[in-house]
Amino acid sequence: MAGQSMAARERDSEKRPRTLTLFSLPGCELSGHTRSFTFKVEEEDDAEHVLALTMLCLTEGAKDECNVVEVVARNHDHQEIAVPVANLKLSCQPMLSLDDFQLQPPVTFRLKSGSGPVRITGRHQIVTISNDVSEEESEEEGSEEEEAELCPILPAKKQGGRF
Repeated sequence: MAGQSMAARERDSEKRPRTLTLFSLPGCELSGHTRSFTFKVEEEDDAEHVLALTMLCLTEGAKDECNVVEVVARNHDHQEIAVPVANLKLSCQPMLSLDDFQLQPPVTFRLKSGSGPVRITGRHQIVTISNDVSEEESEEEGSEEEEAELCPILPAKKQGGRF
């Protein structure tokens, strides 16, 4: 596989069956009592896990104060980074749509300032890619190649008197 181009590997992975499973993010609410929440997955499976955040919003009992929520995750070099993603205030911005902002677990949410409560909603997406290519698919690919070899493209016939 080391000799394969990236485009060839992507085509191969696109041919393999993929399964997408969606789960709602379990009740995640940050407050003065619960200042952080960590979302983890089992690292034993070969699936690709994605946490797609949809919204952060202040809930009942929130005070009119700045509530800063930050996300702590790892970058491509596996270094931990913390990024503020929302600054919610009851009187001016009580909610924020994140439009499926995608993160790879493990992810920690922290209420950096304010007393909340801040509700975090999203989906846990699990994509499994099967490495098994069924015999039928192999036969179909082989027959398509044979058909292509049996039916060459013929040159167009010229019609007399027309340009």
